[in-house]
Amino acid sequence: MNAVRDVLASDTDALAAVLGRAFADDPVWTWMFPRHPERMAAMFAMLLRHARLPNGLNELAEENGRVRAGALWDPPGRGRVSLTTQLQQLPGMLRIMGARTYTVLRGLGEIERVHPIEPHWYLSTLGTDPPAQGRGFGSALLMSRLSRCDDQRFPAYLESSKETNIPYYERFGFRVTGEIRVSGGGLRVWPMWRNPQ
Repeated sequence: MNAVRDVLASDTDALAAVLGRAFADDPVWTWMFPRHPERMAAMFAMLLRHARLPNGLNELAEENGRVRAGALWDPPGRGRVSLTTQLQQLPGMLRIMGARTYTVLRGLGEIERVHPIEPHWYLSTLGTDPPAQGRGFGSALLMSRLSRCDDQRFPAYLESSKETNIPYYERFGFRVTGEIRVSGGGLRVWPMWRNPQ
C-alpha cells in the first residue's frame, strides 16, 4: 500500500539514503561530491536533522512501510537558510565536504541569490529511489503540497538542476523563468515558478 505522510525524526536515515541514491546522477550534487557519492546520504541526513525536521513541512512516500521518495519544502518567507542554521550546519559540512566546503557554499549562494522575493512555497528537494522511479511516488508528493498551495492561493518555486526534468515539472504547472550559471562549476540550473491554479 502506498502512502504520503509527514517526515518523522525516525525516518531520517532511511529518507537520507533514498535521497542520496536519487541524486547520485544529479549535476549539482555530483559537483558537490566528486568522487565521493556515498557522502550524499550523510549530507541529506545532516540537512534533515538541522534544518528540515523541525519545521514539519516535509513529506515522504512509502510503499508497504518502506520509504520510496521524499519532498523537502520551505513555507512562504522561509526559503533562505538563516545565518544561525548555516552556522549550525558548518561543522557537519566541513566534516562531509572537507576542503570543497567554501567552493560549494559559494556556488549554492549564487543559486540562492535569484530566489524570488514574492511569498511562495519552495521545493528544495524532490527525489525518488531509482528502483521506484516512474511509479508515481514523486507525483503523489508534488500533488500533496501543490493542492494545498492552490487552496491557499500560494505560488510554488523550485530549481531544476537537470534539464531533462523540466518537462516533468511543467506537467504540474511550473514554468522556467531563466537560467542560472554557477561560476567555477560549469553548472546550469533552471528556476521554475508555478502560480496557484
